Amino acid sequence: MANTRHVPERSCVSCAQKFPKPDLIRIVKTLEGVVTVDISTKSAGRGAYLCHTPSCWQRGIEKGGLERSLKVEISTHDKSWLMDFYTKEILRSPE
Repeated sequence: MANTRHVPERSCVSCAQKFPKPDLIRIVKTLEGVVTVDISTKSAGRGAYLCHTPSCWQRGIEKGGLERSLKVEISTHDKSWLMDFYTKEILRSPE
């Protein structure tokens, strides 16, 4: 019998499609209430996941999917920071 490892899956908060956890970007509301991107995926706090699709980031940030999942109101400044992070770090890097 082959020894296969379980790969956890998470859903994108925008499109609701399931992906392996390492393929998604985790956004976290820290214990202090700050919303940020969790590169390590191990930060304490409430997390939500977005896939790499530009439309999902747009909908998740602008339409409130992240706010519902994180149970917090995200400021305009934080929304623009998240979109800047996406365009600079995610779109720039090859998958």
